[in-house]
Amino acid sequence: MILSETERASQSRMTPVAASTLSDGAPVADVGEAALDDSLLLQPRLVPARMLNEFAYCPRLAYLEWVEGEFADSADTVEGRQQHARVDAEDLTAPEDRTEEDDWRIHARSLLLSSERYGLISRLDLIEFAGDRATPVDYKHGGVPETPERSWEPERVQLCAQALVLEDNGFTVESGIIYYVQAKTRVPVSFSDELRRRTLALLAELRQTLVPGRMPPPLLNSAKCNRCSLLGICLPDETNALRGEAEPVPRLVPGHDDRAPVYVQAQGAAIGLREGRLVVKVKGEVAQEVKLIDVGQVAVFGNAQISTALIRELAQRDAPVCFYSYGGWLQALTAGMTHKNIGLRIAQFKAAGDATVSLGLARRFVSGKVRNCRTLLRRNHSAPCPAALRELARLTNRAESAPAAEVLLGIEGTAARIYFQHFAGMLKSPPDWPPFEFAGRNRRPPADPVNALLSFVYALLVKDVAAAILKVGLDPHLGFFHRPRYGRPALALDLAEEFRPLIGDSVVLNVINNGEVRLDDFAIRCGAAALTPKGRRALIAAYERRLDAQVTHPLFGYTITYRRVLEVQARLLSRYLTGDLADYRPFVTR
Repeated sequence: MILSETERASQSRMTPVAASTLSDGAPVADVGEAALDDSLLLQPRLVPARMLNEFAYCPRLAYLEWVEGEFADSADTVEGRQQHARVDAEDLTAPEDRTEEDDWRIHARSLLLSSERYGLISRLDLIEFAGDRATPVDYKHGGVPETPERSWEPERVQLCAQALVLEDNGFTVESGIIYYVQAKTRVPVSFSDELRRRTLALLAELRQTLVPGRMPPPLLNSAKCNRCSLLGICLPDETNALRGEAEPVPRLVPGHDDRAPVYVQAQGAAIGLREGRLVVKVKGEVAQEVKLIDVGQVAVFGNAQISTALIRELAQRDAPVCFYSYGGWLQALTAGMTHKNIGLRIAQFKAAGDATVSLGLARRFVSGKVRNCRTLLRRNHSAPCPAALRELARLTNRAESAPAAEVLLGIEGTAARIYFQHFAGMLKSPPDWPPFEFAGRNRRPPADPVNALLSFVYALLVKDVAAAILKVGLDPHLGFFHRPRYGRPALALDLAEEFRPLIGDSVVLNVINNGEVRLDDFAIRCGAAALTPKGRRALIAAYERRLDAQVTHPLFGYTITYRRVLEVQARLLSRYLTGDLADYRPFVTR
């Protein structure tokens, strides 16, 4: 039957697929009621034919796209989408391949059909009708592969699934066409009994495999991964390496995110949308313009107005809007519709309700933080105290085996006290400049310039960790070490722990030691210190440089930015929560 988009979206349960026979009477599949368990019944009843293509190529890819709702563009996907869009506007079939019969054939483009019998749905690029005979034509990016069939198996399986749908709608289908756009070549595909068996077997296997919580393992050292657009989401080499199944093989994945944050500090500024650009106006004059394609998030400080049209467009592009008080407290975060991966959030809530699992994760967060604090002291202190380094090493070991959350909290507090006792030894103001004094950590409000810098940069860090968590599909408000509290991004605070020394403290040391921030960049009133707009701009610039700094990942050996590291760690945490990994490993530098 032909479905509208509304009818397609309304389907919520999967119906059993009837047994079918080939021309010789042999059964080809039986995935009826007896083969289905309760978890399978939660799946959509109609499987997109494209998912059979993905599943034949890589079961993990199909799981990520269909069950977890993940997708990422690559050059191939963008070009392929553009080529498919042309199908509706023009006939791309090569003139030299056409026959006289083609001249009177009826063509239907971009037609959505479904089959209750097979439990399949497909949007067909092009169908050529001649009477009751139908020939599906599927458009593919690239050239003709050098295989005996002159096509790839996943492509033939997808085309065969389209044929099954057409047959269930009353048409006779003997063969189909794969049209390779780059080569401008039509490759015929005969729907043999063997191909039909293979297609229905894959359909049955897909239904049994793609169940929430049962992600297929990644491919092992496969060349298929190299051009997969979901490589940075799947993390096949990283997962296999952490499982001990293979050495990490660095892939050609971008080491940085091309989209950057936009910070708006001017009070009374108006932030709007104009012709695909984010426009900031101050007192009616344009102060900044940025292409939306280059915007990863927007951070608004104090009283500024942002238009509804821009918020909606940013939400569609997965670019959150972060609202801060004028003093730098993160107060709200506006994002698009919650990530589709409800199974991941169920796993997160289940783990948070398990005291043993929560304690195990909390140990990792705290031990990673203490180890990185020790590394920063050892590298940057003018005369590192051996006793302090030994004590931090001891506390790291204690954190990894803490018997209870209360004990772990005490260990973390003791380590922080020792670390900040020696923090001043890492401050080296330029000669002839008034020195920055630091007697210890204080906050709410910070009483001195160094604490004001630390509090502000920690707020920026939590914002970026929360954005990475939302991108992955976790709930930033339910943590494992930081307990839930109204409005508190507990999980973002958890994951930020191991990065406080490496990103936050490192930025503060750099702006002070390099003279980027001076004492006159602060306003101190009533015992509270606050950055001036000039000081904030300098700190934000240094923070963004740190996030874009290249670092060699200690576990995987490749070089990526700290901004990408935040996302990788969030994904590794999600893999642990769903059972894909046996443990979570914090990011710890040597």
